[in-house]
Amino acid sequence: MLDLLRNTTLRTVAVLVGTIGFALTSASPAKADVLAIGSSHACQVLQAKYSAWKGKTLVDAVNPHTPGYEALDPADPSKYIGFDVDLVEALGSCLGFKVTYKSVAFASLLTTLQSGQADIVISDIYATKERAKAADFITYSKVFDGVLVAKGNPKGITGINETLCGTTAAENTGYVEVPLIQNLASTCKAAGKAEAAILLFDNNANCIQAILAGRADAYVNDVNTVDQAVKAYPDQLAKAVAVTLPYSVGIAVPKGKTDFRDAIMAALIQIQDSGLELKLLQKWSLDSGGLEKPSLVTAE
Repeated sequence: MLDLLRNTTLRTVAVLVGTIGFALTSASPAKADVLAIGSSHACQVLQAKYSAWKGKTLVDAVNPHTPGYEALDPADPSKYIGFDVDLVEALGSCLGFKVTYKSVAFASLLTTLQSGQADIVISDIYATKERAKAADFITYSKVFDGVLVAKGNPKGITGINETLCGTTAAENTGYVEVPLIQNLASTCKAAGKAEAAILLFDNNANCIQAILAGRADAYVNDVNTVDQAVKAYPDQLAKAVAVTLPYSVGIAVPKGKTDFRDAIMAALIQIQDSGLELKLLQKWSLDSGGLEKPSLVTAE
């Protein structure tokens, strides 16, 4: 059973990555821009100002199961590809550090950072006040969720609302959508309906497989991930609706390391001002309308 689950998960990731629609190689123009930004005047100034990280190798904790953002490279599963991977390497190029990756379950991203096993987290993680108790966040993208359902939407699900009552949702452990669905319990009770059940998994691929296998009725997550799943399985899956959430996607950095936080913020601003972040969004077929000016999210 474990081998079957692993094989279906790997197949789902490979299929999703394959839907992006262009050659995902290090020779792409956007990749060249990532490498080149470090020689720009603005980044050279930042390297002099924040010299403590120049020449260092930093660890980025990732949950590499979100095609478009971070996933295993189908051409070489020992490597990672995606928007977030390019972004952290652009930050490294601008500030003069190299990047290695530590793959962990989504729910372990922030604890891995807190324990010192990672220096930064860039892994399609929503920046919330609750999460900011564990780390400081620098935002770089707006959040739009989608609701993935079986083709034809047989349960008539229209969002994180009463239509989820009596259904089963597949979600990632630690995702912000989990409490949002749980909070529907009183709404369902008032309507005389059963509350929504939740199946928890460690990655997107298993959530998608749960719908394909008929074990779950819905999966609420980043709209780009939902759209990629529909492209991969157009005869079996559909997007019921888009949901606007009051969050942004952010880069998590350790609390108390304000110099490092300032360095990442400054480099991110330069990457946006240069147009590189927009190029990366386009390269990975992500919504360029999600571009957001960097801001800090802290627990204070």
